[in-house]
Amino acid sequence: MVRFTSIYEMLCDTAARHGDSPLFAMPLRMAEAWGTPTELTYSQVVAEADRLAAAYSARGCGEGDVIGLAFDQRPAMMLHYYALNRLGACILPINTELAAPELAYILDHSRCCAIVGLESLGEPLRSALAVATNPIPLAFGDPSALPEAMPDRWRFGCQVDPLRRIAALLYTSGTTGRPKGCMLTNCYALASGQAYGSPWGEKTLRAELDRVLNPLPLFHMNTLMLTAGGVVDCGACLVLPGRFSLSNWWSDIRETGATRFHYLGLMIPALMSRPASAQDREHRLNSGLGAGVDPAHHAAFEERFGVPLHEVWGMTEVGRGLFAAQEPRHVDSRACGRPRQGILARIVREDGSTAPDGEAGELVVRADHEDPRYGFFAGYLHDPEATEEAWEGGWFRTGDICTRAPDGMFFFVDRKKNIIRRSGENIASAEVEGALLRDPRVAQVAVLAVPDRMRDEEVMACIVPKAGAVDAGTAAEIVEAARAHLASFKLPGWIYYLESLPVTGTQKVQKHRIFPEGFSESLALEGLVDCRPLKHRRAVPARA
Repeated sequence: MVRFTSIYEMLCDTAARHGDSPLFAMPLRMAEAWGTPTELTYSQVVAEADRLAAAYSARGCGEGDVIGLAFDQRPAMMLHYYALNRLGACILPINTELAAPELAYILDHSRCCAIVGLESLGEPLRSALAVATNPIPLAFGDPSALPEAMPDRWRFGCQVDPLRRIAALLYTSGTTGRPKGCMLTNCYALASGQAYGSPWGEKTLRAELDRVLNPLPLFHMNTLMLTAGGVVDCGACLVLPGRFSLSNWWSDIRETGATRFHYLGLMIPALMSRPASAQDREHRLNSGLGAGVDPAHHAAFEERFGVPLHEVWGMTEVGRGLFAAQEPRHVDSRACGRPRQGILARIVREDGSTAPDGEAGELVVRADHEDPRYGFFAGYLHDPEATEEAWEGGWFRTGDICTRAPDGMFFFVDRKKNIIRRSGENIASAEVEGALLRDPRVAQVAVLAVPDRMRDEEVMACIVPKAGAVDAGTAAEIVEAARAHLASFKLPGWIYYLESLPVTGTQKVQKHRIFPEGFSESLALEGLVDCRPLKHRRAVPARA
């Protein structure tokens, strides 16, 4: 059970005990670029949040309003978040890297009634507003620049229980169709933060000692609610370094005294690519938390840098999830954790029955509470049908295919939608990606299903190559090298060379954007190589 009624209340409670301790810290390079101090204490954060709350209130903003915030990775984002939470308003964190039509859709769908953000982000905001259906007031820096009288607008209904108020509206990445608006309550934010800050014994954050560096975007629940919530609940400090910077990573960690960092899978091989240095272990880090590290890099990273990497599993709808905090962590596999406090998890077959340990099936989760949805998202905005479809028999269907071991560890196989069905065989794209990433010629890869007249679906490997030839001969060599790790039917039938993979702001690959109009064998694309003849015999690819 959560201990407070709102995020703002938790912030004030911690500030009363640790007011002079830093809540936010920034590397000097970012503090200078942002025009902020290198540290903001709990007392300073509360004082500024209160000032901003008064300014919002003076403009008529209050409970149930949806206010867009566009402050990129800066601590100002959190200050406005706390201010609006005090008023019972809902924030809409804005990703200005979206195309204007994409952002306009979110502004319209969310019924956003005002936007406050950085003047440096004015161009993408104005471009989206020009496409949006309804006029939305835009202010830079401070809510006092909003109109004195807010127009009539849609609002979330008033809630007697503050825990049920919608604190934030976060949109899914929209990897299959239009993004959905996840309604996240105070209860969700508090439950997520408490589970993050105090998962088990030695992994509990220490007040005034631990500093968590998180380079993930503040428009994502990981930093906004999970990490920041745990930090505030425990009286620790959140380090905001801006977006991931390979060249500044270790200097930022040393300068800020970080004791924990967050990562995504793509960051680990990037860090491993740098030349070894005598300073590799000169830091205060005791752990890294993240998702998607390739087993080939996991143990090597820990050995080189002296930092254990703890894999986690989660999604916006769930908040709390799985955490590989306790040994054995199975670092030679795609282990993604055991259930955190307050969460139950199991693997189910297509018929809904529980799969035995070792058998792949869909991961389903629920709260360990009389209400199975306690602490989960409140639903998809304006889409109750999709909300109910996601729940089945009191369990939330994650869409992830996993297995479970007897020791309670869950192992990620692939997204259900990423399973390739070729001639009756199920192929996990993640397994093929892992094999291809072993090849020194492959920098990044995304594997997806493409239609095939004879076999229903075929394996397509979209590869960002390292320096070197990108031709049919190289493709043949890559396929042959992968044969040592994959059955013939799992080998790529097609290889498509790209300069980069399309990703979201949180670095998730958007496979649907690689072939937005669909794929057919007749496409004459530069960099496309037909490798199907190689799957069962050695041959020269038919087309480059």
